Amino acid sequence: MADVRIDGVGKKYAGRAVLSDLSLTLNDGECFTLLGPSGCGKTVLMRLIAGFETPDCGVISIGGEPVADAASGQMLPPDKRGLGMVFQDYAVWPHMSVFDNVAYPLKLAGTDAVALRERTLRAVGLVGLSGLEARLPSQLSGGQQQRVALARALVSEPRLLLLDEPLNNLDANLREEMRFEIKALQQKLGITILYVTHDQEIALGISDRLAVMDENGVLRQIGAPEEVYERPVDDFVFRFLGIANFLPVRRDGDSLYIGGSMAAWVGPPPDKPGATLTAGFRPSDVLLARDEGGSDGLPGIIRRASFLGAQVDYLIDIAGTLVRAALPSHECLARNLLFVEGDRCRVELASVQWFEGNIVAGDRA
Repeated sequence: MADVRIDGVGKKYAGRAVLSDLSLTLNDGECFTLLGPSGCGKTVLMRLIAGFETPDCGVISIGGEPVADAASGQMLPPDKRGLGMVFQDYAVWPHMSVFDNVAYPLKLAGTDAVALRERTLRAVGLVGLSGLEARLPSQLSGGQQQRVALARALVSEPRLLLLDEPLNNLDANLREEMRFEIKALQQKLGITILYVTHDQEIALGISDRLAVMDENGVLRQIGAPEEVYERPVDDFVFRFLGIANFLPVRRDGDSLYIGGSMAAWVGPPPDKPGATLTAGFRPSDVLLARDEGGSDGLPGIIRRASFLGAQVDYLIDIAGTLVRAALPSHECLARNLLFVEGDRCRVELASVQWFEGNIVAGDRA
């Protein structure tokens, strides 16, 4: 069993609280992602679980066994916790071959030569590096070096695998490839994975469940990727899980208007009370049409048009608020929706998340 329980854990550095009364449970055999901005305490929590840091308060248990208890002072050393860890910077030994890098934890544990060779070759094979055992890291690509680090973490057959931003130094194509491979490994081996990242695409693609942490180290929402993406508890979660558009809407009696304008709101009705609301939606929720004198949709003006290959990205002015739209290129071509700067258009929204108050979207690049 490799379920992980974190109960009331807190950690301070130089008097500043990084984590306060944090509680979280990872289920045995799941891939759980901790998603949040840089500096929010994600890596601190991982280091506490690994045993590299000591909690100021609270209890951490792995498989039902307390490994850190601030009240009693109990602290199980990292090498006794039955876990593997992969870092962002690979941390492979440059003077050692692939085989020796992967075998290193077994050598430290005094594993006999026959078992060491068998388990090392098995771990190398799991990550798709069979035949490259004699190569040095300098003879490998970045993705292959990260596979070496992953194999080294797996060779000890850990019950828990901790992954701290392991794909950050890879290019976009390799990140996607490794993301799928890590998920496939987790399903094949049935181990528990805690994955730490600020990349929402990786979090959504790899997780059985994920937690969104804010800049103060507070867990804002925990759930399955589909649940958190489709039903965010607040605008922070909505904003953090992808490009977010925010359109101010005011209520005047029974009528709804966009911001301070007299442009009427046309779209899904709000499910929240209040005179001041914000409609949140993704670029993919935007449905565009040409403005041909009809009244359907919200009136907009194209402020920027960017052809990105598979899709076209538009920046649209709706009653003084700029929003992003992303349409498949083939749809734009088929429906005469290739706009240029200054064109007028009509905007309809396939889906809207409603938030109370006036939320500022922030700068748009």
